[in-house]
Amino acid sequence: MSRSSFLFTSESVSEGHPDKVADQISDAVVDLFLSKDPEARVACETLTTTNRVVLAGEIRGKGIMDVEGNWAPGVKDEIEATVRRVVRDIGYEQAGFHHANLAFENHLHPQSAHIAQGVDAGADKDEGAGDQGIMFGYASNETPELMPATLQYSHNILRKLAEARHAGREPGLEPDAKSQVTLHYENGRPVRATSIVVSTQHKAGLTQDQVAAIVKPYVREVLPEGFITNETEWHINPTGSFEIGGPDGDAGLTGRKIIVDTYGGAAPHGGGAFSGKDPTKVDRSAAYACRYLAKNVVAAGLADRCTIQVSYAIGVSKPLSVHVDLHGTGKIEESVLEAELPKLIGGASPRAIREHLGLNRPIYRRTAAYGHFGRAPDADGGFSWERTDLVEKLKALA
Repeated sequence: MSRSSFLFTSESVSEGHPDKVADQISDAVVDLFLSKDPEARVACETLTTTNRVVLAGEIRGKGIMDVEGNWAPGVKDEIEATVRRVVRDIGYEQAGFHHANLAFENHLHPQSAHIAQGVDAGADKDEGAGDQGIMFGYASNETPELMPATLQYSHNILRKLAEARHAGREPGLEPDAKSQVTLHYENGRPVRATSIVVSTQHKAGLTQDQVAAIVKPYVREVLPEGFITNETEWHINPTGSFEIGGPDGDAGLTGRKIIVDTYGGAAPHGGGAFSGKDPTKVDRSAAYACRYLAKNVVAAGLADRCTIQVSYAIGVSKPLSVHVDLHGTGKIEESVLEAELPKLIGGASPRAIREHLGLNRPIYRRTAAYGHFGRAPDADGGFSWERTDLVEKLKALA
């Protein structure tokens, strides 16, 4: 039996968190390569630490690198320039991590021929999945974005602080930050915040009280009216001081914040990270497709909550399974959705997903901070999986 009254918590991390710096660099490399070859294959991992960035992984693409590992003219310089630009855009100009001074290493190499032969389309086969695995999508009507409220508010707090920092309104703030929101749910709906945690890197000399005075107005701006009460617990920079942060304070790696990237723990995650991967990797594209379908189910009013799971085998185009869970809130049989939802995206093969959502475009760096979901679709095709253009078709099913 599901509980109607409970506490639930989600966290987020800012664009300056060391793992998120790594994610953004990896996705900026994906964007660079897709801008040269929309069919490029990319699996780029990034390590960030004190004044150092290291890239590793497998790639393939026209105008990028040949099968022998020879770089096209100028591409290596473009990669380094891209890395330094990401770090600069985030705002790192610190002694321990500076876009102009960091040491850079590039260890990208050609994609394995054995992976390529399983994934590439041929005369007798469609393009196969880039790996085996399970992927999930989720939507809930507890926020306008159809996302879990705890995660959406955690993201929004950090996004507001980053916007203020970039605009120069809060010069005391530095890029690295984390947030955590705990909400009390009654009858399955969030009604108030029981605790707010924000830890943000700051300039030398600011006291804990001064940082709290900066942060609290932005938190109040994000949460709905009435959510913050006299009983809400505040923990702003609870260690007292947070001057050393980012990759200088802690090493960062691509793919270590997958719950932040998805649903804040409110729904399952398949385990595969998104950032650094081109859209033939179903870890990324199928997870986007599952969110797209789940969001449209909830937007169509067919359920208050929807979780979708798909599974694939490497080199095989057809999904092995599709599972839908409406959490007891559905107005349609889940078995009907399991049969019909894949048809709405061409059978849910990797190629069909990429084509339906227009994923072979340089649209990924923007996803690598503040969540891959719950964002507004962009005019250039970014966040296409957040569209609700299947609503009328789904209403017809019911």
